[in-house]
Amino acid sequence: MDELVGIPGVTPPRGGSGFGRSALRCENKIFAMLVRGRLVLKLPADRVDTLVTGGDGVHFDANKGTPMKEWFSLDPESGLAWLPLAREALEFSRAGR
Repeated sequence: MDELVGIPGVTPPRGGSGFGRSALRCENKIFAMLVRGRLVLKLPADRVDTLVTGGDGVHFDANKGTPMKEWFSLDPESGLAWLPLAREALEFSRAGR
């Protein structure tokens, strides 16, 4: 995810423990993170639904048992490139979502 850190407004993971320790942020809002070895992205709900229906991943649930409608967990076996998806998540974040 180093490719995104140089973009104005994007900050690297903070480290430490707890939710968001591996997250990229834009203006302090998480838009991409690694969770349990999977890339997790904040995207529009309809986009997440499309990706899930296409078999490229699942709704992220943060271990609470309730899928989050705007969070997508990319299947490592998916053929989708992660960088374009991460850029899409960044743009969604910048749009104030």
